[in-house]
Amino acid sequence: MVKPKTEEEIELMRENAILVSRTLAEVGKAVAPGVTTNQLNRLAETFIRDHGAIPSSLGFEGFPAACCMSVNDVVVHGFPDDRPLEEGDIVTADITTLYKGYSGDSAYTFPVGEISAETRRLLDVTKASLYKGIEAAVAGGGGGATGHAGASDGGGIG
Repeated sequence: MVKPKTEEEIELMRENAILVSRTLAEVGKAVAPGVTTNQLNRLAETFIRDHGAIPSSLGFEGFPAACCMSVNDVVVHGFPDDRPLEEGDIVTADITTLYKGYSGDSAYTFPVGEISAETRRLLDVTKASLYKGIEAAVAGGGGGATGHAGASDGGGIG
């Protein structure tokens, strides 16, 4: 059973979500051809710690980095490394934080320089699907309607 949160708890969750969002924005500013995902990881870790939080991915079940970095066809939870990003790549930064006892978690996919029309369409359709799913979300409604709404936007990429 889910315990309702107090206003104070909700505010701490909001602060955490804002920190994750700001961290993603900092990472996004640094995404460019020639940059490595290890460099992006270090930037994220520094930003998170400078704002009084802990990167909760670091050490989780042995994970060696502050955040997950997935390049191109790596679907999720990629390990940062020293391979330079290339023009046309996409990189997903998955950021998790622990701040004042609460967790924040979000991911965003960034284009690296100029990307192909097909890749741009992938990013656009998946973002539109996310917003359709958010629109369908209602308290107590479960995930089925949300997932169905996000998947049924008719903008398939295949």
